[in-house]
Amino acid sequence: MGFTIGGIRDIRSGSRRRGRTAECTTVAEFTGLWGWDVVPGARAAAGVCSCGKADCPAPGAHPLDFAPVVPAGTTLDEVAEIWGEFPGASVLLPVGGAFDVLEVAETAGRRALVRLERMGLPLGPVVVTPEGRAQFFVAPGAAADLPELLYRMGWDDASLDLHGLGPGDHVTAPPSDRADLGPSRWLRPPALDSATNPPQARLLLGTLAYVTHRSRA
Repeated sequence: MGFTIGGIRDIRSGSRRRGRTAECTTVAEFTGLWGWDVVPGARAAAGVCSCGKADCPAPGAHPLDFAPVVPAGTTLDEVAEIWGEFPGASVLLPVGGAFDVLEVAETAGRRALVRLERMGLPLGPVVVTPEGRAQFFVAPGAAADLPELLYRMGWDDASLDLHGLGPGDHVTAPPSDRADLGPSRWLRPPALDSATNPPQARLLLGTLAYVTHRSRA
């Protein structure tokens, strides 16, 4: 990917490479069309993180410490100016502002998505990671409310591979590479009716919990 431990200097000196790249267009779509904040993230090669820390706990899967958040509403010209300082950075979406995330195993997520679509329930974007996880975008607050929601639905005593991501977490946005494992992909891409108004977690949670539980059987 063109960096070493010392490659942090290459990322910071990106002013030489400013321009409207495909990456900038993707970021501007997220900020301008979908109303999401974006932040430049670290990349990894052979398990070595571009942040330069030998003991990095999440190589290639965290924001760059010195990078600013690119806020929702940022235009393409503004994105090109900002992102030009961080060439090669991955595109990360901060969780907890415009959306939270319900995460399950990819197999369970694919099965649940089919069920949810057949039921005609409102759905937001869904990302599949190269680690084999499916990430369902839902309304903010879901991560904090998840234990109570599972309790109300009778799933609190089940050992479920179902987790909530909230403030402080990040999603690697497609098509960025995640942790040197391969690209994240849209299982269900964003749309105007759902990106800015993701569904309440309770509408999806029963199906996600059921399919996740059945996948363990």
